[in-house]
Order: sequence, then structure tokens, then C-alpha cells
Amino acid sequence: MPRPRMFDETAVLDAAAREFREHGFAETSTDQLCEAAGMGRSSLYNAFTSKDELFVRALERYVATTGSRQESILADDALRGAERLRGLIDVVVDEELQASKRGHAAGCMVVQSFMSPDLRERDDRVARILERDLRARLSLLSGAIRAGQIDGSIIEGIDPDEGAVLVSTVISGLRVTAQTGVDADMLHRIALVGMSAVLS
Repeated sequence: MPRPRMFDETAVLDAAAREFREHGFAETSTDQLCEAAGMGRSSLYNAFTSKDELFVRALERYVATTGSRQESILADDALRGAERLRGLIDVVVDEELQASKRGHAAGCMVVQSFMSPDLRERDDRVARILERDLRARLSLLSGAIRAGQIDGSIIEGIDPDEGAVLVSTVISGLRVTAQTGVDADMLHRIALVGMSAVLS
């Protein structure tokens, strides 16, 4: 009879995602993952087989968690469309602010993965997860923009799908820019300028 696992799998995946989102796949060592997860190397590999497998599992967990958080903001019917977009920006900027207090940028596992095309080539599961996440995120953003056009808080002339791509691009840009050490106040100003083509 196999022995029961003596670790919290969700906590390990979240810890691994924090390392991958900050450093990327290639720059995250097994030692870093073991330290973050509080596990020995053999235990980590017994549980997840390889660094690649841990990455895929952590990415699945990461997009599910972030997607749920984004949906809670972007699909909130109590908020005007523009408030939903600003709320999402506020979450991103606050994450970067909190991370900067710990001496680094928060990063984003999705952005890191898109910037490493070899990851998608070596494991098609990564490509499928990223594509599914992008479709879901753009759909939520497009819906928020449509809601804003109805309530008057977002410009009527912009195509909601194009606006969704614009907002997604601004947020990805914020994640990359934060890696250079730009402070949260400037990130917030950059975001509002970037979204000025959408907001009324």
C-alpha cells in the first residue's frame, strides 16, 4: 500500500508558481523550487516527476487562480465597465507594490511563458493552457468593455474585442516594466495613459 503524501500539493504548486512567475522557467533552479516548497529534491521529483511536470501543474493552478480573481472583478455587475478595468489595474499594481517591498517584481507566469516560446514548443500542454487562458481573459475584458459602453463609462466607438487586446497588452507591459524597478505610482499612471483610448 502506498504511503499517503505528507505535503500540501496546492501549497507546493503555489510556491512553485511564485518562483516561476518571478524568474521564468529557465532561471528557476530545482534548489529554488525545493526551498520555496519546503521539500527535498527526491520528494519533489517523486511527487511531480520533473521540473517540466511541476511547471505545467503550477501553470494550470496559476491560471485557474488568477482567472477566478479576474472574473470576480471583470464580471461584477455592480460595477460600471470602466470601474472593472480600473479595478483590474489596481490589483496588478498592488501586487507589484507588495512585491517591491520584498525586493523584487511580482512578475506573471503567463507573461513569462509567452516570452519563452521554447516552453510551448517542448510541451504542447503549455501552449494549450496559455491559449485557453488568453481566450478566457479577452472574453472577460471584452464583456467589461461592452458593459461600459452601455453604461457610458467606456467609449462607444471602440471595438470591444480590440479594446480587450489593448487592455491585455497594457497589463502585460506593466508586468514587464515592473521588472525594471519602476515604482507602483508610475505603473498606475502608465496604465491609465495606456487605457485612455478606451475610457470615456
